[in-house]
Amino acid sequence: MSESLARTLFTRLQITGPDADGIALVTLARPESLNSIDLEMFTELKRLAVVAEADPQVRAVILTGAGRGFCAGLDLEVAGQLSGLSIEQYMTIQELAGSTITALRLMPKPLIAAVNGAATGGGLALALVADIRLASEQARMGVAFTRLGLSSCDVGMSWLLPRIVGLGAASELMLTGRIIDAQAAARIGLVNHVVTADELLDSAYQVAREIARNSAFAMRLTKQGLQTNVDATSLHAAIELENRTQALAARSEEMQKVFARFSQEQASKRQ
Repeated sequence: MSESLARTLFTRLQITGPDADGIALVTLARPESLNSIDLEMFTELKRLAVVAEADPQVRAVILTGAGRGFCAGLDLEVAGQLSGLSIEQYMTIQELAGSTITALRLMPKPLIAAVNGAATGGGLALALVADIRLASEQARMGVAFTRLGLSSCDVGMSWLLPRIVGLGAASELMLTGRIIDAQAAARIGLVNHVVTADELLDSAYQVAREIARNSAFAMRLTKQGLQTNVDATSLHAAIELENRTQALAARSEEMQKVFARFSQEQASKRQ
């Protein structure tokens, strides 16, 4: 029997749901440090991806932060110890952080980031790895690694950010370490929508419900196809994958149910 997300014990994450629509709310739960990431949080986020994938009740995941921040990046206490580590010790931490971002991206369940405050450094990476990003008007976002004397190429940033905002905007953010507000983030495509703080979670749930009402198998194939074809070598290669993906979706039992429901809705509108 697969592990249930609702029954999994976390100390750095607070899990609400999944609700009747299959939506799970995951809250980063270190508000005293603006939800900065320590090694335990990396481990729990990686486990979250595995458990959410295996739980058939979960159809979409919303990620947000407790209190005033989304995630302020690496915990300063952890960061302060990095220069004293051996290369082997440092590499172990790097691999944990990197594999966490990879696990979240490859999780087949759609992931929505509800950015409620500061999202910097590794916190920005957590937002970038989501499929859809919503931000409150209080959100502030930036790469910020350079402010600690580190390279901005970390936890997938050099791969994720240019694909979302383009190379020029990514270069400016990564080289300057500049922190931008929500409206600036929306202008460059870093976030999909900006809403008030009071509207943020409701808006995230609204998007999640639009996703959750669709076939779970179709959503899985769509997410995997998007992630693969963003790096497709040609249109031909992309279509070859799409052909096989669509053939799989069309033969699924859930597709038949969704199509029947859609047909009934259209028939009702014509009456």
